[in-house]
Amino acid sequence: QVQLVESGGGVVQAGGSLRLSCAASGRTSSILMMGWYREGVGNRRNLVATIANTGATRYEGTLRDRFTISRDSNTNTVYLQMNNLRPEDAAVYYCNARAREVAEFDYWGQGTLVTVSA
Repeated sequence: QVQLVESGGGVVQAGGSLRLSCAASGRTSSILMMGWYREGVGNRRNLVATIANTGATRYEGTLRDRFTISRDSNTNTVYLQMNNLRPEDAAVYYCNARAREVAEFDYWGQGTLVTVSA
């Protein structure tokens, strides 16, 4: 199994920045890809960005203009640098790890709250 622990959420004014971190532990050798999703009030969990073991990244829509996902393979930590935050970015951000053991399986962190004040 894989365990994920997020940190870095908080309250920021619109236009500000935050960096989220997610540390993976356990069977990290089984991880294929890590990423971030977010869930606003009353909304479903939506993709923010992913990064594969190859380093290939994927972003939802135009978020790549303001957000940057990166990964430290030595420490099995994935980061999400968020700049120029907007009130609509407020959500619970969840770290995800897709791993392949017997079959592919998604692991999730507990979530970290990002609040953006206007």
